[in-house]
Parts: sequence; C-alpha cells; structure tokens
Amino acid sequence: MLKEVLWWLNIREGGVYLDCTVGAGGHSRAILDEMRGKVRIIGIDRDEEGLKIASQELKEYKEQTTLIKANFKELAQILKEENVDLVNGIIYDLGLSSMQLDSQTRGFSFRWTAPLDMRMDSSQALTAAHLVGELSQKELEDIFFELGEERWARRIAEFIVEERRQNPIKTTSNLLEVMRRAVPAKFRRGRRTHFATRVFQALRIKVNEELENLRVSLSYSFDLLQKEGRVCVISYHSLEDRIVKQKFNEAKEEKLNILTKKVIRPSKKEVRINPRARSARLRVAERI
Repeated sequence: MLKEVLWWLNIREGGVYLDCTVGAGGHSRAILDEMRGKVRIIGIDRDEEGLKIASQELKEYKEQTTLIKANFKELAQILKEENVDLVNGIIYDLGLSSMQLDSQTRGFSFRWTAPLDMRMDSSQALTAAHLVGELSQKELEDIFFELGEERWARRIAEFIVEERRQNPIKTTSNLLEVMRRAVPAKFRRGRRTHFATRVFQALRIKVNEELENLRVSLSYSFDLLQKEGRVCVISYHSLEDRIVKQKFNEAKEEKLNILTKKVIRPSKKEVRINPRARSARLRVAERI
C-alpha cells in the first residue's frame, strides 16, 4: 500500500519521518524519492539482516538517513538520542516482511525445513523451539487460541506435549507433522489458509512480543508528532488492527483526529501483483 501511505502521510519538504519498521527500506526510499531527498528519515528495525538491505537501498540518501537497530517500543528514547523532539510523520508496517517470510533458515514459514526460530532480533534468547519444548499444554493452548485464533488449539497443544515426550520438536517440519496429525483431515482440506498458518503466526507473535510492543509504541508515538503530523499504520490481522483502532480511539479528540473512519484496503490491482497484500489494513490519524 505504498501509494496510499505516501498520500496519507502528507509529506512536507524539510520534514522528519520515523519509519518504525524500515525493513528493506521501501517506504523510506519512496518518501526520499518523492521529496528528492529534502526530508530526514529515521528508520528503526529489530532485524539486522533487513537493516543491511535497507542501508544499500538508501545509500543514495545516506546523509538524510539514520538507520537504527532497535525495538520500536523504544522510539521515544531513540528520538531523544537523535536530538529530535517531534517528527512530521510515523509509519508502522506490521507483521513479517517478504524477506523474512521467504527466508529458508529462520523458521518463519512452514514451506521449508528450518530451525524453529522465528526471532526478528537474532540476538534475543527466546525462540519458538523454546516455547514448543518448554511451555505447559495449557500455556500452548492459550497462545494458539489467543494469538492465532486457532480452532484446534487444545488438540494441537495436546499432541505437541505428547510428541515431545518422545521426540524433541526443533524444526518447522517437526511441528508441521505434529499439526498434521492433530488437525482432523476434513479440516485440513479446503481452507482458505494453510492449516498451520495460525499456529505459526501465534508462535511468532509470542516470541517477538509483537502485540505488547505495538501497544507501548503507539502509546508514545502520538506525543512525538508535531501538530498536523500523521501516523500511518498498516496491520495484517485482526489482533493488530484491534489495538490500532483502540489506541486511536483512546487518543481521539484530545490528541488525534482520526482521518480514516474505516480501514483502507489495498486495490485489486495491488493484490493481483502482490497476493500477500490482500489482508493489509491501513489506518491514519493526525495530531491535533
């Protein structure tokens, strides 16, 4: 939803823009190109691999760009260290990047056999393998149900605990095979999404504390916007979008004017070009 973000962000020459999920640098590059480099970008990401790619993507604008390895819940401290009081715009593009999803070594996808990792920040200790191998059946069930909205959460958790008594579950293929046995055959077939999608999503969210980090970051972000500065948030599932909507509504009238009364969805053309964009939802608010 690059075009939509550029339009809603209302970019101004000389402005400072905070890209909280810089990834490979796509949004930041588009902002810099649009303004011919006459803006400043501060890009944050936990993923060191992504930052290396962003550094190359944005090298033409090296003087106007600051890239920082950090969690976006720390954005207030980051701006303080950069001697920036307020910014003109903030972007969040939540969830996994295509780069992460297509990685064959980091365990985000069940399409390849890989260690059950799922860390966005490879320096942290906790991995998905730790969760699957150490949590109780009830704790796993709660994660799958609350963070993945998985219908078969209890049964999958039960099968995982039974399997790990005999064999460690350390790879994506190990987990996928357990789920194949846990989810009844008639419910594995004919689903819009693969039967493992929700459990993998739930584990990833828990490993990276994605929802809690989003709550904290948004709570700080509104106070870091200049008057008429805008915050644009792209979410990809209902749990993220619910938090964004809630935080916007809590700040409505006192701090924010909500510009998108309903979520903005990607165009049919964009979904045809990039099917992964089909679940994207954009919300925008402006500082009063």
